[in-house]
Amino acid sequence: MPKPTENPDPNHSSSLWVLISFFDLKTSGSLGSRILPASQSRSSPLDRLLRCKTMSSNHLRHVESMSLLPSGAGKISQLNAVVLGESIASEENDLVFPSKEFSSQALVSSPQQYMEMHKRSMEDPAGFWSGIASEFHWKQKWGDQVVSENLDVRKGPIHIEWFKGGITNICYNCLDKNVEAGLGDKTAMFWEGNERDVDASLTYSQLLQQVCQLANYLKDVGVKKGDAVVIYLPMLMELPIAMLACARIGAVHSVVFAGFSADSLAQRIIDCKPKLILTCNAVKRGPKTINLKAIVDAALDISSKDGVSVDVCLTYDNSSATTRENTKWQNGRDVWWQDVIPKYPTSCEVEWVDAEDPLFLLYTSGSTGKPKGVLHTTGGYMVYTATTFKYAFDYKSTDVYWCTADCGWITGHSYVTYGPMLNGATVVVFEGTPNYPDSGRCWEIVDKYKVSIFYTAPTLVRSLMRDDDKFVTNHSRKSLRVLGSVGEPINPSAWRWFFNLVGDSRCPISDTWWQTETGGFMLTPLPGAWPQKPGSATFPFFGVQPVIVDEKGNEIEGECSGFLCVKGSWPGAFRTLFGDHERYETTYFKPFAGYYFSGDGCSRDKDGYYWLTGRVDDVINVSGHRIGTAEVESALASHPQCAEAAVVGVEHEVKGQGIYAFVTLVEGVPYSEELRKSLVLMVRNQIGAFAAPDRIHWAPGLPKTRSGKIMRRILRKIASRQLEELGDISTLADPSVVDQLIALADA
Repeated sequence: MPKPTENPDPNHSSSLWVLISFFDLKTSGSLGSRILPASQSRSSPLDRLLRCKTMSSNHLRHVESMSLLPSGAGKISQLNAVVLGESIASEENDLVFPSKEFSSQALVSSPQQYMEMHKRSMEDPAGFWSGIASEFHWKQKWGDQVVSENLDVRKGPIHIEWFKGGITNICYNCLDKNVEAGLGDKTAMFWEGNERDVDASLTYSQLLQQVCQLANYLKDVGVKKGDAVVIYLPMLMELPIAMLACARIGAVHSVVFAGFSADSLAQRIIDCKPKLILTCNAVKRGPKTINLKAIVDAALDISSKDGVSVDVCLTYDNSSATTRENTKWQNGRDVWWQDVIPKYPTSCEVEWVDAEDPLFLLYTSGSTGKPKGVLHTTGGYMVYTATTFKYAFDYKSTDVYWCTADCGWITGHSYVTYGPMLNGATVVVFEGTPNYPDSGRCWEIVDKYKVSIFYTAPTLVRSLMRDDDKFVTNHSRKSLRVLGSVGEPINPSAWRWFFNLVGDSRCPISDTWWQTETGGFMLTPLPGAWPQKPGSATFPFFGVQPVIVDEKGNEIEGECSGFLCVKGSWPGAFRTLFGDHERYETTYFKPFAGYYFSGDGCSRDKDGYYWLTGRVDDVINVSGHRIGTAEVESALASHPQCAEAAVVGVEHEVKGQGIYAFVTLVEGVPYSEELRKSLVLMVRNQIGAFAAPDRIHWAPGLPKTRSGKIMRRILRKIASRQLEELGDISTLADPSVVDQLIALADA
């Protein structure tokens, strides 16, 4: 094997240059293989990178989790490890290369091109991002200062601004700009209903007209620039239409996932005080009918008792789920969508807004129990979501793109609505559930619409892995070109199944890491550029400078494990928490001064690849949904027979993490299956079904310090049955509680 060439740029990781050399060898045909153990360059400068200030010898232990899952979760088919004088490449050393044909047509076709672009985005962020921003429509260009930021609480209040003074509108850039460019007759959305024979579509011109009609109605009922509008809709076409209509008139939309309970919806209504709420009477998810209007009615009753009244409830008549006659109605407040919206004009003037004017609020779980209203502004978010979508999926104008996420979550904002449409993409919107009426529904939809980019969550991948492979192989899937993963780290066995079976070992996987707060992708493979490692989020996107720090906030170099932070801002970053900037600073910027703290643990391997290891705070990631432990504990504690509760996350083979609840009952109340079900139902009713505990563990008492603090570290060990790792329990007020909990572990 030829010796890698000397790294010409000492400012870039030598490990990356080793990979570039391997990549060049592979693409030139010098190696008869598609996988390389990347660490096999003993004479390279890579060895210097391996000298870490802090290192965990078990830093990639998560790689082996769930390795026994069925259905093709073995070594990657048709790809053989090359052994260069040592043992066969281990999991974290396997490199999966894109095909030469794919790379040659990719937007970023090599590691060199990626490194050049990333280097420029770091050395000249203002020039890099302003060049990209200039491709969008601005009524007025921003001033001389492209970015203004302070991420260090020691230097004053945290603030982030991009393109301040620039005047634009994201709806105009999503719709009008594409129509004016000749894409008016291109399909903007394919909509697939819950049932197989129910579907629809809209061209960009038709979508623009429907958005304008709703925007005109909103203005007519008094919604103005800066007003909040709550949207509680399922995945009908009317959901992205509502988001775009709000953006068109400068209103701030707050989409609430139509699975949250009345209590959770009311919390959000009380916090943002909307002028109007949009919903539908009901939705069918699989065979089950959910009466959304009844949930909204209950939420509005709760909010009104708290002094927040909503004057208008615009309700879409979803006739496939229920009838108008079966929908409870409040005259004077409730309005049927179909009775009013079609009467409005199909054109609507744009409300031009500053780049730093708010675009939307999205509430995410927090460790204090109160949801956090993440606030994203217009200009930077627009530029960042469009750019990440374009490059991370190697988007081509002929692609048909399907993201399975709901618009109630950030993925649906950035990568169902805004990111794709800013690029003029054709998007599939699916109302139903991916395993109804059977587990082949996803691939049936892929074939029906010739989907070429498929973006989903590891939870769905693991769920489908449990079923017979014929549900996949009975469908062609030949249209697929790029796969994607979002919401949580994808374990390598699921990655292989996704790659082998779904993608026929030919589709690169964009395994993305990002958050509600980041607005868009932060770590992601670029499909045509980098060789991938199953389960790794690979490298940072343009403009992103990740760092791994120890518990004291010291940056760690080379191969290591620690806390994932980001140095410097990026255009898509959120600007504050609505009405609580102090909490914004305390949660994200005070833990490690000078950095944005993600709340996630992370490992970096010897080749510079990043591996996410999960949450390090009191937030559980269930199927990509972040759920605050305090929220679940509060719901459990509201049960009249619950004295106290403590919740932790545990590994779950399908959902990634599951919710494990330790419950102490009121004195004298016996344990029972009926009570367990009642406790779970309490959480379902107060938060939503997705937050229901997977396990109730009866607890005579909880392990607490003498000051009363619950030792969650011990609870996590008991929940995961790592009893040999309990550590020192002598500091507990009552150490005997631990033995009692262990004895009841399987009760």
